[in-house]
Amino acid sequence: MPDRPEIVCICGSTRFVAEMRAMHRDLTLAGVIVVSPGESDESFTDEEKAALDALHLRKIDLADRVLVVNPGGYIGESTSREIAYAHATGKPVSFTHLV
Repeated sequence: MPDRPEIVCICGSTRFVAEMRAMHRDLTLAGVIVVSPGESDESFTDEEKAALDALHLRKIDLADRVLVVNPGGYIGESTSREIAYAHATGKPVSFTHLV
């Protein structure tokens, strides 16, 4: 294992929470540090959602690369913003499914 494991930020629609959890597990077992979107069984207020969106951009800042979990090629509005942010900050972006 290297001195510092790779850090990957998972992005994707919350409709794919099961897929993101599975990817989180697989990457962690492979020795990767994973940061991913906050989640809850309850709905977030608009204010909480805005704060979580801003926090997720900071997670992208921490990461070495971004992995978009996008079954069926789906990319929503928030994920599109995160991808654009990652590109603007020079982070490599990959996808679980072709876009």
